[in-house]
Amino acid sequence: MTTGALSYAQLLETNNLVQASADETYWLCVTRTVQESKLFPVPAYMMLSYMMAYFRYPSLLRKIESRMAAEEIGDRARAMGTKIQNPSMGWALPGFYLLGREWLINLGLLRPQDAVLDLIYVMDFWKRFQLSWHRNDGHITNKEFGHRAQFLPERQLQVFHADMFDCAAGDDLHEAAQGFMAAASQYGFLISCESRISLHNSGPYKLADDREMIIRDFMDLAESDFPWLDGVAKDMPFNNLTVTLAVKDCHFYLMDDWGSFESKPEFTADRLVGVGLYTSDTLSEGYVPVAMGSKAELGACFRSLADKVRDASNQLWRRIAGWSRDLMIDAGAITYFAIIKDLAHVAGVYDVSDWMMVDERAERFRPLFNDEYSRDVLTGLCIGTLPSHQASDYTMMQHSNKPQRLFSPVPYSILAGEDYTPTCGPVYPGKTHLDLKLDRYTTTRGVLTLAEYNKLAREVRPAVVDPKYRHLCETWVKYHAATPLADELYRLEQSQSRRLKGKGAGLSRADIEKLCRNDAGGSGR
Repeated sequence: MTTGALSYAQLLETNNLVQASADETYWLCVTRTVQESKLFPVPAYMMLSYMMAYFRYPSLLRKIESRMAAEEIGDRARAMGTKIQNPSMGWALPGFYLLGREWLINLGLLRPQDAVLDLIYVMDFWKRFQLSWHRNDGHITNKEFGHRAQFLPERQLQVFHADMFDCAAGDDLHEAAQGFMAAASQYGFLISCESRISLHNSGPYKLADDREMIIRDFMDLAESDFPWLDGVAKDMPFNNLTVTLAVKDCHFYLMDDWGSFESKPEFTADRLVGVGLYTSDTLSEGYVPVAMGSKAELGACFRSLADKVRDASNQLWRRIAGWSRDLMIDAGAITYFAIIKDLAHVAGVYDVSDWMMVDERAERFRPLFNDEYSRDVLTGLCIGTLPSHQASDYTMMQHSNKPQRLFSPVPYSILAGEDYTPTCGPVYPGKTHLDLKLDRYTTTRGVLTLAEYNKLAREVRPAVVDPKYRHLCETWVKYHAATPLADELYRLEQSQSRRLKGKGAGLSRADIEKLCRNDAGGSGR
């Protein structure tokens, strides 16, 4: 094929993005986790998910962008605690796709220059989304920011700060919040087939000299996309919940692209001194407060949600206990592959057959995925010991110093006429051993059919992306804080705030702190 639309600049940028993803993939895989389970065949389903990502992501991303640009989805993502945050977009979108590509190269079924237009497009989509979503901190990934995730604007952080309720170890709210988070973490772990992708952390944000705030998102909790939650999660009233946490005398020095964190000293329960609760999705006007009218109301809500989570967990355990290996592999592979599915929800183009099925091309590899082979090839892919990873003996890979390169770059020789293929093709039919998905989706507008959900998603335009406000960034606010338009912008975010409603722009962090400390009335703070 001729070079056509390909340019040297395109390939230079694509290879740079591929290499950046490779460096972070190695670091995350070596330092942050172990991909094993006593219940699920985790390496097997991970390998299948990478095949699905390679074959389907390019076409599905193009379908999404036929309705909404990556940059606009990135702007909307700042106002939602959904899976279009880390780790889905920070690492998994390029990571899953590139791991699938690299394994096919090692099998001899793909050359580095094959499906090159797909590769360029996937990496470009990722870059545009990330730059938009992270526009407040100016980075593509958390790694570039010294492993920090500070993408929220001041006006949202002020609301979280002001409306948080104080708590201390041993009091009712503290125990209720801790009980909910413990139960929800275990539930999310089981929902996502013993992986961590239903839980996300971001931040930190400085509240005072001795306090920081992190944001914790629990996602896909109710009857929505996953068929294994049909019936099981019918009593869960929220699909996504965001918990704001104020932590004293503890600095979060690492918040990586998997949403994991590290702190000095260690974050223990007794350091939690403030908490808030919100829900959100693509149909909501930002973060919606949940039971934030009083300290007692919030504590009661946390306890009620914890009971519902435990009940759903018990039902899910009973369901999974009857699954075959193929069912477990399907569920795990779909969970991993569909980590970016909320992109389609935001654009209003979600289709069950796109996201809850195993692509027939990926399915052909299933016989290879016994536990031993899957474990070994996954390890090799992640730490760079396969044939395609070998580089010149003079090379020292970042972090390992070994002569390796985790992901293969595109050879520039295709610009001089060497042949290449443009794409892996459209989305092929899929199959699954799982039960078919019931047409029930829990949203902030109630339980909807998929047709209703997509229709509303296409019609909704949150104020944050209204043309009047969309490009009023933090730099603009810095120089226009005293203007009526800035006041208007801040009042939009404050419209559901218990303490800040109608106060507008111009408040400092110290002003918020003083307001909280002086408000000794019925708030319970």
